[in-house]
Amino acid sequence: MARGVNRVTLVGNLGDDPSTKYTQGGMAITRVSLATTSVRKDRDGNQQERTEWHRVVFFGKLGEIAGEYLRKGSQVYIEGSLRYEKYTGQDGVEKYSTDIIANELQMLGGRPDGGQQHSGYGQQRGSGRGTNTQREPAQRPAERSAPLDDFADDDIPF
Repeated sequence: MARGVNRVTLVGNLGDDPSTKYTQGGMAITRVSLATTSVRKDRDGNQQERTEWHRVVFFGKLGEIAGEYLRKGSQVYIEGSLRYEKYTGQDGVEKYSTDIIANELQMLGGRPDGGQQHSGYGQQRGSGRGTNTQREPAQRPAERSAPLDDFADDDIPF
């Protein structure tokens, strides 16, 4: 049987500082507002910008990292899934919300204070528990080890 795909990939900037709360069990829940902007040309050749705002939620260790390292204006790459919620407001009216539940976070660019940001955090795959844990930071091309050249051309069979 075919399974569905619910995947969202965003690159944008935070509109405000993250808001982190903790459950009674100690799990972090961090919420951010992320702006993505697209540019297109209209019929007259003028550039038109359109900004979309997205509600993003991080849970567990990823929520702790997002709350600690992200700030208003931070540029981030986020992967996650869409979640639609229906709830009744205080006025008794049914309301709807759409959130992106993040499972991958990469901080792009430098920090406003001039330092480098950590990048490459996400949900540990294959753990079976669904908890978010820190993943090893992504290596930059210069940090990757050089290929092993410990064989002679005579060792190639053709």
